[in-house]
Amino acid sequence: MRFVNREAELRELKELEALSKKKLFVVALYGLRRVGKTRLLLEHIKDRGLYFFVNKNKTSGDLLVEFQDILRKNGTMTNLEKLDSWDKFFEVLITRKTPPIVFDEFQNFKFVEPSIFGILQKNIDLNESRPGLIFLSGSLIGLMKNLFKDSKEPLYGRIKKGMKLEPLGLRACLQLGSELKLDKEELVKFYCLFGGYPKYYVALEDFSLQGQKTEKIVEALLLEKDAPLEDEVNSILSQEFGGRSGIYYSILEAIAAGNNTNSAIAGYMGAQPTSITRQINELKDYFEMIEFEMPYSGKRGIYRIRHPLMDFWFSSIYRNFSDYVARKPEFIEALKKNMNTVCGKMFEKVAREFVVSELGLTEAKRQWGKIAGAEKGKNAYEIDLMGKRNKDVLAFEFKWKDLGHGEAVGVLKELQEKTKHIHALPLVSKFGIVAKKIREKQKLRASGYLAYDLEDF
Repeated sequence: MRFVNREAELRELKELEALSKKKLFVVALYGLRRVGKTRLLLEHIKDRGLYFFVNKNKTSGDLLVEFQDILRKNGTMTNLEKLDSWDKFFEVLITRKTPPIVFDEFQNFKFVEPSIFGILQKNIDLNESRPGLIFLSGSLIGLMKNLFKDSKEPLYGRIKKGMKLEPLGLRACLQLGSELKLDKEELVKFYCLFGGYPKYYVALEDFSLQGQKTEKIVEALLLEKDAPLEDEVNSILSQEFGGRSGIYYSILEAIAAGNNTNSAIAGYMGAQPTSITRQINELKDYFEMIEFEMPYSGKRGIYRIRHPLMDFWFSSIYRNFSDYVARKPEFIEALKKNMNTVCGKMFEKVAREFVVSELGLTEAKRQWGKIAGAEKGKNAYEIDLMGKRNKDVLAFEFKWKDLGHGEAVGVLKELQEKTKHIHALPLVSKFGIVAKKIREKQKLRASGYLAYDLEDF
C-alpha cells in the first residue's frame, strides 16, 4: 500500500537531519502500535540509513552480533573488526561517519540489555559536538516516556526532540479507501471502528478484503475463529500495563459502558472514587489511552477512550469475553446486528473532524448540561458540536442515518431549542447538521443552515 499524508512529519524529519549536520541529534519518536512509526522512518531514511530492530526475544549477545553484521554490510566496519561489547558498538556507531540511524522498538533494550541506556548516555555526552542523527522509536508509550522524562533515568535530558506520531486523519484514510475499493460509506464505517491506524488498512490488502462491506471485514478480522486481530487490543494493553493490568481494564470497561466521570467509573467498579484516581490519571497522562473532554461551556468534563478499536472492543466484546472466545453464534450475530449502532456512536468523532477541517472551526467541542427547572428524567441536554469561526458561534448535530428534508429540519429546530439552555454565551450564529445522507440538502442550505453528508467528505 502506498505511503500517504505524512508530509508534515517527513518535513520535520528532514529539518532535524539538516540540524544534525552540525551537532549530534537524538530524536525520540513514540506512538501506539500500528500507527506507522516504522514506515515513516523507513520512508525518511530509505536506502541510505541504518535500521536496527531491537528484538526482545534475542539474547544480548545475539542482538549485538546481528547489529555488528549490519555495520559490516553498510561498510561502517570491516569484516576483520569485531565488537566485543555494547560500549564498543555505540562508540563505532557515533564516532564514525554514518547515515541516519534508527533503533526501532528501542524500549525493548530494557528487557534485553538494560545497561544500554547508561552506555548510550555516556556516548551522547562524549560526542554531542559531532554530527549525527539517531532516531529512538517505540510503541510502549508509558515506557518510552519514562525513559526520557524521568529524571532518574540515564537518558533524561539527552533527547533533542520528542515526537508523538498521531493516527492518520479522515482525509488521508479516504485516499486509502479508494485504493482499497471501499465506497465512501464503507470507508467511513471502517474509520469509525479502526481509526487512522495504517496497519489496519494494510490488513484489508493482506487478507484480500478490498471492496467488502464493513460487516464482512469486521467478521474476517475480529470475529472468525483465529481472526488476525482477535488478540490485538489484549496484546497492546498487556504490553503497556504488564502485570498490573486488571484495574486498568476495569476502568476502560466502565468508560466504554458510558460511565465517564470519576464517581461513575468507581460506582461501576464497586470502588471508592479516591481509590482509582491514580490509575485514571495514568491512563490519561502516562499511557495516553483516555482523554478528559471538557464541554464548550462549563467546568465538568468527562473521560473518553481515545482509540476507536479499544472503545469498540471494551463496549461490545470484553464484558462477554467468554462468549467471544467460544464464538457463540448468538453472541456473534447480535454483535453484527449492532454494528450500525456502534458506527452511529463513533460517527460523532468522525463528523466533528470533518466539520472542523471543512469550516476551520476553533474551540470545537461538545456541549452538555442540565436544563434549569426541568422535571426529573428530562434535566439534561447534549449538543454534538459547538465551535467558533471568527466571531461566529456554530452549533451542529450529527446523525448516522438517511434523513429526509422534514426530518432534518426537525433535528435542526431541536438543536436551536437546546442552545437556549446554554447560559453566558453569545447567540449561535449558524446551525448545522451532518448525516449519512440528507435528501434535498440544497433546500436546507438555501434556508441558511449548514448541511453536509457523506457526499461532502
